[in-house]
Amino acid sequence: MNATVLAVDPGSGKCGLAVVKKAGSSDEILFRTICQTQDLPSALKKAGDEFAPDLIVVGNGTNSTTIQSAIREALPGRALLILDEKDTTIRARERYWLHTPRRGWRRLLPSSLQAPPVPVDDFVAVILAERALSVD
Repeated sequence: MNATVLAVDPGSGKCGLAVVKKAGSSDEILFRTICQTQDLPSALKKAGDEFAPDLIVVGNGTNSTTIQSAIREALPGRALLILDEKDTTIRARERYWLHTPRRGWRRLLPSSLQAPPVPVDDFVAVILAERALSVD
């Protein structure tokens, strides 16, 4: 499936957003950010206008129902897919360390024993988008 996916990792206080495009056999992260939940509608409109996603994906975790309503209001008429968030936080932590090389003492410990120093909600959204793109 060659498509552009806007993914949302729902949360009570903050949400992760990512836009991922599949072209051929590879996925390209076009955009990722973390925003406050109250700012989500404007962030969705901006991402929707800029990237024109073919599909919107939202995780089924915390505050998902409320976030789904916000998505439908901000981007009416767009296809919305709800995905299971199982293991996304663990995978997002791994992805964080791939995108942010460890320095200093952090290089000495395995990344699996370390928690990233910042929230990884944006990487959770990337994982959700990649899951949607991998469905044949």
